[in-house]
Amino acid sequence: MVDYLIIGGGIIGLNIARALKIQEPESKITLIEKEPDVAQHSSGRNSGVLHAGFYYTANSLKAKFTKEGNARLKAFCKERGLQINPCAKVVVAQNDKELEGLEELKRRGDINGVETSWISEEKLSEHYPLIKTYQKALFSPTTATVDPSQVTKEFKKFIIEMGVNVLTNTAYLKRVDEESVLTSQGLITCKKLINCAGLYADKIAQDFGFAQDFVIIPFKGIYLKDKTNQCGLTTNVYPVPNLANPFLGVHYTFTVKNESKIGPTAIPAFWRENYKGFDNFKFGEMVQILFYEAKLFLTNAFGFRSLAFSEVKKYCKKHLLGLAKGLTHPIDHRGFDSWSTPGIRAQLLNTKTLELVQDFVVEGDAKSVHVLNAVSPAFTSSMPFSEWVVENYILKK
Repeated sequence: MVDYLIIGGGIIGLNIARALKIQEPESKITLIEKEPDVAQHSSGRNSGVLHAGFYYTANSLKAKFTKEGNARLKAFCKERGLQINPCAKVVVAQNDKELEGLEELKRRGDINGVETSWISEEKLSEHYPLIKTYQKALFSPTTATVDPSQVTKEFKKFIIEMGVNVLTNTAYLKRVDEESVLTSQGLITCKKLINCAGLYADKIAQDFGFAQDFVIIPFKGIYLKDKTNQCGLTTNVYPVPNLANPFLGVHYTFTVKNESKIGPTAIPAFWRENYKGFDNFKFGEMVQILFYEAKLFLTNAFGFRSLAFSEVKKYCKKHLLGLAKGLTHPIDHRGFDSWSTPGIRAQLLNTKTLELVQDFVVEGDAKSVHVLNAVSPAFTSSMPFSEWVVENYILKK
């Protein structure tokens, strides 16, 4: 029997193992991952942006952990010799209404203690001559980019060094009793189970009596890539987002590999690992997800109908480029000629209110803990967020 069994080799599961081992060095911890290695899903397929923390409302968990998470992930990368691109971020406006949105982002940043500053059109053209704004832009000096797969795999190495047992090719199948679960490699008994299964977190939680009012709705994100940065950008360029939904809009990302990317999309997917074609197709999943997507479409909850239409159009390269062009002066877009590996965002939906849940969500009891909603900026927030889960849910008596 192990003391703790963690399901899921994403950055949250790995960091919960790290935090637990620091608190209880003698504890026996096993982490299982159904894939041949960690970072095969959201943790290895996200943008790699280390967010600064100015998007989030002051009373949210996201606001609580993003600023600290940004600094600590940078420190981890430096300690372990991993790549970091300290490229910052500029958020631009295109009209008076978007200026109001910029003002709100600045207010949130100030309340959250996040460093941001105004940059005028004139100063912007001096420092970043390719970027266009209306009157002023918001500058975030602490935003950076990393290789998310590299970082996640380094956390796996780190926890193995600490004495955590990591089992890959080991999938959770079902709950057997109070202390046992069946996996694809046999039975595992544990004193406490921690579910960090991402796209399947709700399913596993429901086996333990949790997530009764929740379901994961998958959204597919892809980027259009300029592999040699032919366009010449040197920073991340974002629009003012619609703060009523969890997506940040089409933007330019400048990576650690000196690539530029335009995206992402947030296209409703039809099953949980609907990356390409009929890969990982599961009929039951598709029926459940289509049921909720149809409900959202018919009720137009949080503007889902217009969101779905606008996102599907982003499959058209010309349309996606057109959205990005509003953020810059005319630049060379010829290098944007290939699509990135798709990623799936595991977005929690409240089935009672038909709202996309904006903040992190954790449920649990003495026997099991379930991380149900760990969407962006969960990667950035992973170190302090995981420690908070350990302190408030796993070790709390």
